[in-house]
Amino acid sequence: MTKLRHILIVGGAAAERTALAHAIEAAANFRATGVAGGLDGVVRTQPRGQRFDAIIVDADLPDSDVPDFCARIRRRGLHMPIIVVSGTSSESDIVCALDAGANDYVGRPFRIGELLARLRAQIREHDTSEDAVLLVGPYHFRPGARLLHEPVGNVHLRLTQKEVTILKCLYRAAGQPVSRQTLLQEVWGYSSAARTHTVETHIYRLRRKIEPDPARPTVVINDGGGYSLGYHEELEPSRAPPLRAALAVAK
Repeated sequence: MTKLRHILIVGGAAAERTALAHAIEAAANFRATGVAGGLDGVVRTQPRGQRFDAIIVDADLPDSDVPDFCARIRRRGLHMPIIVVSGTSSESDIVCALDAGANDYVGRPFRIGELLARLRAQIREHDTSEDAVLLVGPYHFRPGARLLHEPVGNVHLRLTQKEVTILKCLYRAAGQPVSRQTLLQEVWGYSSAARTHTVETHIYRLRRKIEPDPARPTVVINDGGGYSLGYHEELEPSRAPPLRAALAVAK
């Protein structure tokens, strides 16, 4: 199952937020949450780190203007894409928003198909950046830092560069199986005639590091002669299964 992309809608009238959320969720692989307030609403809705894939912010914010909101989001170290929607599209407004940290600016009236296309494009670009934080199994995956963070137990796992590249390759496949030969080419640059033992060895070592039970993998799973990422909903602490004790010291 492909992971749903979680979009936060901030500001604007309640009816407009609801309508936009419904339109976004009608598209494949999106879910949406709306909040009326600015930064305080984001903090309340996202209490445990970076869990939203993108933010759509209405220029009509009750407690700040758009440039201030974007700047405060960036100062908190949050790097997900921000798309501003506004009834005004003067050059000065656009420049101020982009300079403050917004990634894109869409004027009203807009077509939902165009907004969704811009949203997908920004998420794709972010996924390949050094600032990306991706959901992989029970972990927040930070490729730029070569780090997996399991927030419930506050476990940090360091990865090798090859392990990072494997996980990024599987993540980009969006739940579809990736063959061993494809991994050989993408991760090692080997020809399709090379043996896949290298892939299998690295997957074995990666599972020993990140799987709660390596004998029954749920993060990197065998799939159609290759591998894919298992689908996990993000769990609240009371619902999350415990990781094996060995992970607790692997910081």
